[in-house]
Amino acid sequence: MKEILINSNENISTRIIIQEGLSANLYNYIENFQDIKKFYLITNTRIAKLYKNLIYKFANDRIFILKDGEKYKNFKTYERIINFLLSKKIERNDTIVALGGGVVGDIAAFAASTVLRGVNLIQIPTTLLAMCDSSVGGKTGINSNFGKNLIGSFYNAYKVLIDTDFINTLPEYEYKCGLSEVLKYAFIEKSCKNNEYFDLLEYFTRNQTDDIKYDMSNIIEKCIKLKANVVSLDRKEGGLRKILNFGHTYAHPIETLSNYKNISHGEAVAFGMRFASKLSHNLKLIDDDYYKKIIFLLDKFGLAVKKIKYNPKDIIKLMSNDKKVLDNKVNLLLPTSPAVVELFDNINQPSLEASML
Repeated sequence: MKEILINSNENISTRIIIQEGLSANLYNYIENFQDIKKFYLITNTRIAKLYKNLIYKFANDRIFILKDGEKYKNFKTYERIINFLLSKKIERNDTIVALGGGVVGDIAAFAASTVLRGVNLIQIPTTLLAMCDSSVGGKTGINSNFGKNLIGSFYNAYKVLIDTDFINTLPEYEYKCGLSEVLKYAFIEKSCKNNEYFDLLEYFTRNQTDDIKYDMSNIIEKCIKLKANVVSLDRKEGGLRKILNFGHTYAHPIETLSNYKNISHGEAVAFGMRFASKLSHNLKLIDDDYYKKIIFLLDKFGLAVKKIKYNPKDIIKLMSNDKKVLDNKVNLLLPTSPAVVELFDNINQPSLEASML
């Protein structure tokens, strides 16, 4: 078992446990707080079907199952969840348990942060992307017609329980999408100001896909440690935490244009990292060798290898709605040297367009 504790500068801590087979003894990990009265499970249709053995452990009248897909992370579903919780007379010392990937985790956490002005939250991520990234750090959110994750809050789970056995049930496509967020940490590692240096760039360059899959517990731990250090220094994305958005300023408009169909968050982030790296190379911020290494790694793991069909001008237009826009300037994270990214707000439209062609 691996255990990581994230302490923020607001005296809020999150205990993260990584353990193969953890879900078999789930209640040993969640039911050890005497002041917690009831648990409410939020999951989706796909997870409910795959993991019936976990679902039945919760009281039937305290389970909310939403439809599977990013397009359901919206106001309507959020309202349904809140009404469900209030109709069951949820109390402040009750706990919401989010069992699922990033969509379930984001919307369940947002509900936990707002119902009764905040109840306890436990995250149990079931996808690689959620395990190494979205379940950790306290970001919550839902999507709107104006873009992705524009409504949300910062709200920490007091526990994140990661069972690496869940990875074995992921479709290959979804596993690869999770690898996109994992690779992100290789591209930003030196910017994370972490006391440990893992040299993830060299690790992913040297190892093949199957070897990496068998070592996933260690990789998840490394990614979380990098993120934990960033979050502990900057909980609400005032500065340093922005590095975690590498690739996302392109990704969110791509997802919005797709109406959250036919492209996952992880795949969109891979496109974003590819475009940002091309932009950086075009601007001579990185040399040929490092640019080729980034593209090599994305290609190696089959990430963003096809062309997207959206007009670059439409992507740029949606970038202006991004929550990271300041003073009407789009903030873009660009690689400047191996494992280092920096924020730029002075990129002109022709350069942005050229990065996507």
